[in-house]
Amino acid sequence: MSTKHKHKNKTKKTFPKDFINKFLCGDAVQILKKIPNESLDLAITSPPYNIKNSTGNGLKDGRGGKWASAALIEGYATYNDNMPHKKYVKWQREVLTEIMRILKPTGAFFYNHKWRVQAGLIQDRQDIVQGFPVRQIIIWQRAGGINFNKGYFLPTYEVIYMIAKRGFKLAPKANAVGDIWTFPQEMNNKHPAAFPIALIDRIISSTTAKTVIDPFMGSGTTALSAKKLKIDFIGIDIAKEYCKLAKERLKNFKKTGRDPFQETKKSNKKIKVQLHSDTLPLFQDADL
Repeated sequence: MSTKHKHKNKTKKTFPKDFINKFLCGDAVQILKKIPNESLDLAITSPPYNIKNSTGNGLKDGRGGKWASAALIEGYATYNDNMPHKKYVKWQREVLTEIMRILKPTGAFFYNHKWRVQAGLIQDRQDIVQGFPVRQIIIWQRAGGINFNKGYFLPTYEVIYMIAKRGFKLAPKANAVGDIWTFPQEMNNKHPAAFPIALIDRIISSTTAKTVIDPFMGSGTTALSAKKLKIDFIGIDIAKEYCKLAKERLKNFKKTGRDPFQETKKSNKKIKVQLHSDTLPLFQDADL
């Protein structure tokens, strides 16, 4: 056996040893393809929204300049969030297909996305989720800002598609929770579009899952929630910067029992004052 071949074998990742409770830095679809059929319980993610591919030229200030707080104006660390729409839909459907393949017959995928107006029409992501077993749509009500576009009312929510296999059931008494969830955005996170950890806590604790995967892990919120709730995780992200950030965040949590990105009471007061300016760019992503 050649040295080159030996090296290749040494670096090849195998499931579950090299996947469970690990952050995998690379292409989501390619990594998902390496996971066996029907091997995981739960998936949660919020993918890049393709915001820069907009009839309104992406996120805008509305006053002619850029705001320092609008991190998504510059895109993600190694991905500028700007694909031709058909290519974006094809990519997301590939992710959904792989996720549904690796989920057990009792599994479910909580897929968070954002509806928006494109060329005067609502873009409701049906072209992505069509054909998949969407059992319920959960409304994630978050903070609002100011909408500079006079053609429609201020958006204040995102949607979570609960894409469930036939055998999926919620944990006992979890079905008492309604389908409109109110959680503020994560304001102290270094990632430009982070989940609030309370939202992930709600999802995981509403299931009986023992394993969860997030194919667009970002700052590792899903992993941190999994560890809090004592289940296993797999985190995937293409950006080395975010993989490093997630590892450091989880390491800090294991060491101190605290999440460095969680707001203190002092910072919560600050958020109430800054909320409009911090969230304004989030709603300036399309023109009529």
